Amino acid sequence: MRVGELPQRHFGDAVRLEVAHDCPDAMVDFLLEQFQLGRDDLYQVNGPVNLVRLMQVPGEIDREDLLFRPFMPGLPKALRKGLKKGRDIFAAIRDGDILLHHPFQSFSPVVEFVEQAASDPAVVAIKQTVYRTGTDSVLMEALIDAARNGKEVTAVVELKARFDEEANINWAARLEEVGAHVVYGVVGHKTHAKALLVVRREEGRLRRYAHLSTGNYHPRTARLYTDFGLFTANEQITAEVADVFVQLTSLGKASRLKHLWQAPFTLHAHVLEAIRAEAKNAKAGKKARIIAKMNALLEPEVIEALYAASQAGVPIDLVVRGVCALRPGIPGLSENIRVRSIVGRFLEHSRVFYFHADGKEAVYLSSADWMDRNFFRRIELAFPVLDKGLKQRVIREGLKPYLADNAQAWEMDGNGNYTRRTPRGRAHRAQEELLALLAGEQTPA
Repeated sequence: MRVGELPQRHFGDAVRLEVAHDCPDAMVDFLLEQFQLGRDDLYQVNGPVNLVRLMQVPGEIDREDLLFRPFMPGLPKALRKGLKKGRDIFAAIRDGDILLHHPFQSFSPVVEFVEQAASDPAVVAIKQTVYRTGTDSVLMEALIDAARNGKEVTAVVELKARFDEEANINWAARLEEVGAHVVYGVVGHKTHAKALLVVRREEGRLRRYAHLSTGNYHPRTARLYTDFGLFTANEQITAEVADVFVQLTSLGKASRLKHLWQAPFTLHAHVLEAIRAEAKNAKAGKKARIIAKMNALLEPEVIEALYAASQAGVPIDLVVRGVCALRPGIPGLSENIRVRSIVGRFLEHSRVFYFHADGKEAVYLSSADWMDRNFFRRIELAFPVLDKGLKQRVIREGLKPYLADNAQAWEMDGNGNYTRRTPRGRAHRAQEELLALLAGEQTPA
């Protein structure tokens, strides 16, 4: 980033002009001339301009009956039991993997994980990727405390996280001041993976604990975005997370990972392989199934593989919040594919990939969408949910409610148009049902 570029980012060249449809021609011509734009850059909007301003409206109106009911995020049973017994979070993770489903479940265990690691005399090292954390991050403060306490702290900071550049630069500077090892990612690739590793000395040996996530280490957005986070002390998984950090912080080659799928090295190939395996099973007369939830679907090879799987008879459900270049329901091409987008109280952000895998039910959580940039120009991770109980939780909470949603789901047709159908019978709203299942809606936040 060039010197002085950050302060000037609000004064970049104009790329388009949006005006109300009844804006006077003289004013339009004046604005186009002032911003050196042509008529092709003009967008006349038949409705409100700058919809972001409407976000201020709810705060100006005293109508609690029109607002969402406040809620208190819940905790998974494994942590509730551990807290009752007065045990630390490391003991709870040693007992078995722990899955957090935000915002329905609290982000506070992640904060507690880092804060305990920062003050625990047995902890020798903490390593974390930093993409979006905010300007007042308790996690970054905990990392600073850890460095002051003599821990080996490594932070892989992404300076080009859009809109968070200034905050990340400031955190990097503060971490360096207290002796933390700050790495600014890999040249040409954004570090978008969400990973946190703690190394602890226990009974004469070192034990690793990891947290992997589909979302950012940002307590505020963890109340607004749907995401999954996984705590694990699984030796194979944590060893691979350690290998990823070695790769990000040194000049070493990428390791051959057995469980983790990593972009830009293996993620794309593994996704294609999993899709094609379902197609092969369907052709052989076996049961096959693909369900994938993500923010965007654009990568051409993946789309072609999904089309081929559909033609082989694989039922495919895609929950794609944003842009989707695949067209479902086209006879002879994609008649076995359904695409839907859920628009509700929370921003759908989790990426979940399900493959029937000849009955094994492979479930992966990921920081990556199925886009060119995520596969080839970013450092991303997809991690398996190995615990059978947690795997079923992901299916039960992260996929099935969104396939059953008939009130907030928009379904895409073969022309790329979306329609929200009027519920017949009982209305199913995935987010509200998950709130009732995992959180306490009656408790004020």
